[in-house]
Amino acid sequence: MRSACSSAHYVAFKADPVHLAMTVIYLSHRMFSASSLIPSYLVRQNWNVIRREFSSFLDSSRTRNRAILSPTAIKSSTKAPDRESVSSVKVNLQTIDKSELKTLLKSWGEKPFRAEQIVNWIRENGATSFDQMTNLPKGLIQILKDNASIGSLEIAEEQFSKDGTVKRLYRLWDGQLIESVLMPYADGRVTACISSQAGCAMGCVFCATGQMGFSRQLTQDEIFEQVARFATDVKSENSKNRLSNVVMMGMGEPLANYRNVMGAIKRMNNELGIGARKITVSTVGVVPNIRKLIDEPIQVRLAVSLHCAEDEERSNLLPANKRYGGLSELMSAVHEYTEKTKRRMTFEWALIEGNNDTPGVARKLGNLILEHKIPNYLVHINVIPLNPTGGYSGSPSGKKRVSEFARILDTEFGISCTPRMRRGIDIDAGCGQLKSSVKSREDAALI
Repeated sequence: MRSACSSAHYVAFKADPVHLAMTVIYLSHRMFSASSLIPSYLVRQNWNVIRREFSSFLDSSRTRNRAILSPTAIKSSTKAPDRESVSSVKVNLQTIDKSELKTLLKSWGEKPFRAEQIVNWIRENGATSFDQMTNLPKGLIQILKDNASIGSLEIAEEQFSKDGTVKRLYRLWDGQLIESVLMPYADGRVTACISSQAGCAMGCVFCATGQMGFSRQLTQDEIFEQVARFATDVKSENSKNRLSNVVMMGMGEPLANYRNVMGAIKRMNNELGIGARKITVSTVGVVPNIRKLIDEPIQVRLAVSLHCAEDEERSNLLPANKRYGGLSELMSAVHEYTEKTKRRMTFEWALIEGNNDTPGVARKLGNLILEHKIPNYLVHINVIPLNPTGGYSGSPSGKKRVSEFARILDTEFGISCTPRMRRGIDIDAGCGQLKSSVKSREDAALI
């Protein structure tokens, strides 16, 4: 089992048997996707089919009575679901590929051109029910009602800030909660901040998501649907508007879910028309996959959550720093990235009062970048006051400290540095904050 998975997954297996079960489901998914018995879009979209094959195991896992799968359980649980189970699954029309939808329509005895109409109703017009699709035959509408759904993410809670920011909490099929944020700007940009994992294994002490731990990877479709729904909402509100930017800075570590994140990003680019250089992948420093990103044909942008310029301090704030070889390895990978791609990258820096916001720290950061021969014209630094969380005692830096930090980097090192305003400060817009507050309410209700 360990040879098929990363070391990070192996650690998670021992701590969380549900994660182990989900990984077995994922491996089964990979096996089934090559099978002619089950259409690929059903396997990709509908984990519920495979989940039913594991229902007894999952139930026992959730009670924490089993920590590992026996060889017998593994062997018996990898059989494909029968055709009757597959036929009962509803196809997610938010995420199905258009060519697969045409094939599906043909199998129902319908004309393939209906795929374009269905996709337009959902993506362009924001249809939330099949009855709104007025140019479809009644017979097809009934087939869709019986066999398809418009999205799989259930909105558990939604908050609206006075600055226009929208924060959504989605409940997934297995009860996991993830967050997405939509941020409109005065210059016309509309940016979506998207989650890549339910929870996070990186353990950043000042982050609400890091404090709650890791639950599971999001599938490619779960990532893509977050973006597709925001893209539709923006168009529905004003047909001239478009979702212009995507930042993979929501819950989770994107580069620890590399395959699904990159698959979803390629679909954002191809199907939603979001430019590759308008998509940013953020990481705390998963060095092997930063190097892997260099060779990707799609030219997405890289952002590194740095926050500290010395190893000891960074390891205290971001425990993953040690896991991936410390600042030397990270900065070497960033040097390789800028040298080979010639693309500008970003360092993210959360300013914590009296901790990492002093003039001395700003100069250490500037020297760290120059020492690793990262060209200053290929670096941008975003500094933003810390968004406080209940699990961390640090407080956000004041305006004077923020301005001085940025001034030193700009004037003394020639490194572009922009102080960012915190968005949605009047709502739970910080990563993991809405999930934490909702979970607290739900837990309290059970007492």
